[in-house]
Amino acid sequence: MQVWNDYLSQNKQRFLDELLDLLRIPSVSADSKYKNDVARCAEAVKENLLKAGCDKAEICPTEGHPIVYGEKIIDASLPTVLVYGHYDVQPADPLELWHSGPFEPVIKDGKIFARGACDDKGQMFMHVKALEVMVKTNTLACNVKFMIEGEEEVGSSNLGKFLASNVEKLKADIVLVSDTSMISMEHPSLETGLRGLAYMEVEVTGPNRDLHSGVYGGAVANPINILCKMIASLHDENNHITIPGFYDKVDNLSDADRTALNAAPFNQKEYNEDLGVKSEWGEKGYTTLERTGTRPTLDVNGIWGGYIGEGAKTVLPSKANAKISMRLVPHQSSEEISAMFQKHFESIAPDYVQVKVTAHHGGEPVVTPTDSVAYQAAAKAIKESFGKDPIPTRGGGSIPIIALFEKTLGLKTVLMGFGLDNDNIHSPNEKYDVANYYKGIETIPYFHKYFAEMSK
Repeated sequence: MQVWNDYLSQNKQRFLDELLDLLRIPSVSADSKYKNDVARCAEAVKENLLKAGCDKAEICPTEGHPIVYGEKIIDASLPTVLVYGHYDVQPADPLELWHSGPFEPVIKDGKIFARGACDDKGQMFMHVKALEVMVKTNTLACNVKFMIEGEEEVGSSNLGKFLASNVEKLKADIVLVSDTSMISMEHPSLETGLRGLAYMEVEVTGPNRDLHSGVYGGAVANPINILCKMIASLHDENNHITIPGFYDKVDNLSDADRTALNAAPFNQKEYNEDLGVKSEWGEKGYTTLERTGTRPTLDVNGIWGGYIGEGAKTVLPSKANAKISMRLVPHQSSEEISAMFQKHFESIAPDYVQVKVTAHHGGEPVVTPTDSVAYQAAAKAIKESFGKDPIPTRGGGSIPIIALFEKTLGLKTVLMGFGLDNDNIHSPNEKYDVANYYKGIETIPYFHKYFAEMSK
């Protein structure tokens, strides 16, 4: 609608400046030293919701970081959209690889560089600004509720309790989320599913203290060596995961589904060049799009042990540790997979080391229906804004709480993300294109309009 475009044009710089202010707050949920900053960010989100037009916004304490709730109810008889997002961000490490301060946002070549620029402050804030556009132009077509949490990056451990305790408050017709990506601005897409997650930590202990590698080397098992061998054994020569039972509930896509999935625009050569790799890697017999969207994975996210400081120290360490994540596909249970992993990892440990396995957070895979009113409204909104129909895709990432929305609230979710795969989320130099930020603010009001119209 022209009135939306006019309001956006008149307020573009302010919308951008307000996002930059939010990005300056180091709301790192994983590190306790940022606890006050996380709380400060929650307060900032609350104030922005009120300024955008919410009649009510509040900070909801949890056992961890707070949740921000807001609402704009215009007519109880109209449909209600529950917007979910998160204001917490990943740690910025390694800091030396950033080209500018992770919490000192800069705009270069039309891109905002800062931790959280895309994941998820930039995308979450589009919904706040879209609300403002609709409220200020008197065009809001349905009720809107916001649930913006501060623990998504650490597993949303307290959000489930919040959902269970606030079913009536969160009553809605659909959950709308922008915490995902699309293929490109030239090829807009809507994600129709996300992988689940099982996140583990392992510890291998050998001798009861660090030892001199000359005096004891060759006579006592080195936990780092043993850990590396154990991890290497988790994949076979075809990069197939070797945990017994791991694939028992994995569906194999039909030939027709595989053909449709691989019809999405994708250039393997450009993909490799963007990542600086010579060739692709993964489970034999599957394409990159299939590997990242429809197949489960197991990856080491961190590994440490022994001496890693400057210079040399000839030490045989007492312990070695690793963090390991598994991305899951529909029908796999994070609880079952975690138990399988623990049983297997303990079973392959030789008797000259001790192994401790700890399960951290997890989440279930989800598939969103493409024949629902909400999905069709999102597709229509994308077509109105971009001038072409969106391509349905499967996302490789995880948003653990999505499955709980359906289980606890009985609500399906629409995944309408505007990020790009090369936005460096969780990496140094995270970025979000200014054009994508504005495009999201332009598109979201169409979703509300069409969802209200199509729900009648």
